[in-house]
Amino acid sequence: MIQSQKYEYFWIFLLIISSLPIIIFSVSKLITPENEGPEKLTSYESGIEPIGEAYIQFQIRYYMFALVFAIFDVETVFLYPWAMSFYDFGILSFIEALIFILIPIVGSIYAWQKGALEWS
Repeated sequence: MIQSQKYEYFWIFLLIISSLPIIIFSVSKLITPENEGPEKLTSYESGIEPIGEAYIQFQIRYYMFALVFAIFDVETVFLYPWAMSFYDFGILSFIEALIFILIPIVGSIYAWQKGALEWS
């Protein structure tokens, strides 16, 4: 009896969370206006006539810039706690942090030499 009471709130929560998206989409479907026309069925709804197909191939340089940004962004997030407790650590942790910073710098220099960061 005690074991079943332990999970009672879990099952209630699971039921509510499972039914919530269904309820939200149903209410949204009921209250939205149905204005279907030729403009609504086009690829873009910005008021400008679409030219060509909707599928275009992106060049790899966009992904390269995004990856370089993500690497440095994540590294900054990892360095912040270390910087906040810098005085509590010794010289060994300072050397480890320098190595941690040096790895993406070497990777950026390599990518730069290979031309991966050229925008042209």
